[in-house]
Amino acid sequence: MLENLTQRLSRVVKTIRGEARLTEANTQEMLREVRLALLEADVSLPVVRDFVAKVKEKALGEEVVGSLSPGQALVGVVHQELTALMGGDLGPDASELSLAMQPPAVILMAGLQGAGKTTTTGKLARWLAAGDHVQYGRKTGKKKVAVVSADVYRPAAIEQLKTVAAQVGVEWIASDASQKPEDIARAALDYAKRHYFDVLIVDTAGRLGIDEAMMQEIKMLHSVLNPIETLFVVDAMQGQDAVNTARAFGDALPLTGVVLTKLDGDARGGAALSVRHVTGKPLKFVGVSEKLDGLEPFHAERMAQRVLGMGDIVSLVEQAQKNIDVAEAQKLAAKMKSGDKFDLNDFRDQLAQVKKMGDMGSLLEKLPAQFAQAAGQLQSGQADKQLRRTEGILNSMTPQERAKPELLKASRKRRIATGAGVPVQEVNRMLNQFEQMQGMMKQMKKGGMAKMMRAMGGMKSLGKLGGFGR
Repeated sequence: MLENLTQRLSRVVKTIRGEARLTEANTQEMLREVRLALLEADVSLPVVRDFVAKVKEKALGEEVVGSLSPGQALVGVVHQELTALMGGDLGPDASELSLAMQPPAVILMAGLQGAGKTTTTGKLARWLAAGDHVQYGRKTGKKKVAVVSADVYRPAAIEQLKTVAAQVGVEWIASDASQKPEDIARAALDYAKRHYFDVLIVDTAGRLGIDEAMMQEIKMLHSVLNPIETLFVVDAMQGQDAVNTARAFGDALPLTGVVLTKLDGDARGGAALSVRHVTGKPLKFVGVSEKLDGLEPFHAERMAQRVLGMGDIVSLVEQAQKNIDVAEAQKLAAKMKSGDKFDLNDFRDQLAQVKKMGDMGSLLEKLPAQFAQAAGQLQSGQADKQLRRTEGILNSMTPQERAKPELLKASRKRRIATGAGVPVQEVNRMLNQFEQMQGMMKQMKKGGMAKMMRAMGGMKSLGKLGGFGR
């Protein structure tokens, strides 16, 4: 997201050196690059003007503290304003989903057709049912969730939600295209009350464009349901059109938050900044992949860090904690500590753990820029493909071959390559990667972690990252 801004900032920071303080002269080029990058990212012009003016006002005359260069100090100012622009000024709890009402808590999904409302309804239902909901910084436990579709216009919309509900394991409340949307809403609310559901999520009809009939219908549904959350779902690829759409929905409904979908696509990402500015409402979730687990809570400060190339290590750790099998990780750690040989069976187990963490693209985006560039030489789709290919090679080996890689001579490699459907060179490449990992494991066992990090340039990179954060 906003990759162009990240690249531009990285280039210009290198050019501002040796100054005692930030002045109008030495910030001019940086602000020009920020302005161009935001416009190219499809951020609306009024938002860009306001943002650049605030950065300029705060940056001028700011002392350069400690070891920070003026460029790094200016990035600190940009980070503060970018965080505020994306909703950080609303407070830490503003982006949390509120369910503080007598059950069922109703969530109304609004937006244009094609924005991803139905899929997002399923993703949100899965997220709530899995117990990931957080209120005031604390998880509130698993929720009993029901979903219903009030979209009686789009062919197969109701069936699509039924399929998605089955995939995520939540209850689908039946509705029919012959019914009126308000009748569907009333019946679903009554059903959710009688069956003691914690949350009812209502998927609504959209249009290809804004029209009066759609707005009247969504306002009527809002009055019938009295939802605690009214979420505006917008496609990140809409660009400037997202601003007009957001304004229309914001005028028609008392929106409580925004869900930005398709951030994993080729979108320039400016909608994230523009929509928040226009609606005045916080971004609550972002869709990061097409998979039904591809929904993440939005954190303004973390996203600002990601945009500025600092990475989002907190979200990466949270993702790891949620998906990694702790018992398996402890088993591997004990094996390393005891000096037992790290073999291909362990390597295969580690790949399985990585797969559990989700899409490689979303993982790489959370790394600081210097690590992401090194790790992301492959596009995310290619990275996932390479992961599957490596897993195929390992699965084509016998347990004995995985336990004793030294058995893998030419004839065995040819058999494994045939079984995995890859050239022999791919088998050799995978084995070379494994040998490198074995070497790293040996160094870690000998207490050579610091030495290994210095060799990789990791300490220097981490030091720079810490400088940005001050």
